[in-house]
Amino acid sequence: MRIFSKSLLLGAALVSSIPVQDSPRQRLLDGKPLPAMYRSKNPPYTPGHRDPYDSAVDAIGEGLDPLPWRNGDGASVLGPWNRDRARQNPDLIRPPSTDSGNIPNLRWSFVDSHIRIEEGGWTRQTTIRELPTSIELAGVNMRLDHGAIRELHWHKEAEWAYVLSGSVRVTALDYEGGNFIDDLSQGDLWYFPSGVPHSLQGLNPNGTEFLLIFDDGNFSEESTFILTDWFAHTPKSVISKNFHLAPEVFDTVPKKEKYIFQGSKPGSIDDERPKGKNVKKSKYNFTHRMLEQEPHVTSGGKVRVTDSRNFEISKRVAAAHLEMEVGSLREMHWHPNADEWSFFIRGRARVTVFAAEGTARTFDYQAGDVGIVPKNMGHFIENIGDEPLEVLEIFRADEFRDFSLFQWLGETPRRMVVDTLFAEDREAGEKFLREIEDPVKDEITLPDVKEEEGEVGEL
Repeated sequence: MRIFSKSLLLGAALVSSIPVQDSPRQRLLDGKPLPAMYRSKNPPYTPGHRDPYDSAVDAIGEGLDPLPWRNGDGASVLGPWNRDRARQNPDLIRPPSTDSGNIPNLRWSFVDSHIRIEEGGWTRQTTIRELPTSIELAGVNMRLDHGAIRELHWHKEAEWAYVLSGSVRVTALDYEGGNFIDDLSQGDLWYFPSGVPHSLQGLNPNGTEFLLIFDDGNFSEESTFILTDWFAHTPKSVISKNFHLAPEVFDTVPKKEKYIFQGSKPGSIDDERPKGKNVKKSKYNFTHRMLEQEPHVTSGGKVRVTDSRNFEISKRVAAAHLEMEVGSLREMHWHPNADEWSFFIRGRARVTVFAAEGTARTFDYQAGDVGIVPKNMGHFIENIGDEPLEVLEIFRADEFRDFSLFQWLGETPRRMVVDTLFAEDREAGEKFLREIEDPVKDEITLPDVKEEEGEVGEL
């Protein structure tokens, strides 16, 4: 049984315990009494509050107003103050005492990105320009209404995508001249290697919304190679020769790019598939049903990994889909082969990134946020909300790889572990060794220990 020591101490005496996965909101809904820390005269973010273990607080879920008080230190705020942003970033307002150093910003919310609005849809992006630490990957969030088309185009970069909602039709042409058409729904993926021409169209009834990932943080949606843009900047005499038609046939083609536009309603794939003696289907599969994969079930959730081992064409992007139960922890780990680009689909989380040299920084995330963890930096993801947490971990890599801290210590000589961590407390060292004996990697772990709850006195 794995133990995760995590206490909510506000006073000196330890008198009772509650399950770690209980949230105050859920306890009220269940008709249970609130823990002492929420009944006390010294709730979080007040001068009298004490928490030597830096426990997570769900400021949004509990309706709290974070202020820069920590274990008696700090002061109130006298100047202008954005309460909503403070609730979204409680660990920036009151960082854990373990945070240290000058780690750059690793968080961005798509709601802060500029939205380009077009006929039948919109798009917004998170690149190195919005988030300077987004070096290896860039992300685009796009919406297409029913029938709306993201017009025929291609990119210098490889394109990976996850369908967030609705359904979408994708078309492409492979390197050997084979055509590809598929209809996708929530949880499905597509991947187009560099230069592969393709198009997207929202399907009935409400179109689609998806996340696009490109294998270069410098990517820009404005740099896409678009069919109508090319036609608009090519002499009609050349277009005429290319297609063996009179120049006047092309008099009404668009004078500028259409980008996203409302198209006619699509028929079935069989009805729309190109026909002709020289037409052929692609032998490549550019799509994948990620959520139809059999998940790896852990003590605290489910994990699905999609990379070039089960989605062969995806040579430049690997990803993991996490479903984390309330109170669970994406265990302490690191990735040796790529930066992590995380997208939070549902729930609320906190993440601490350890960058060596005595530096660490904690960030808070919710739905629509992007997080970066540079390669090899240690970190965890903690579900601090009162609902399941859903996250995509995305990497510029052909395979998903991570190292588990728990597994590493469990497979290291016991004497070395105790000498390193518990030289001054051999009894605690023995407890630790019993816990990591015969280690099993538990990517999302749900501690079943009890949190100690202290009475709070006047300070």
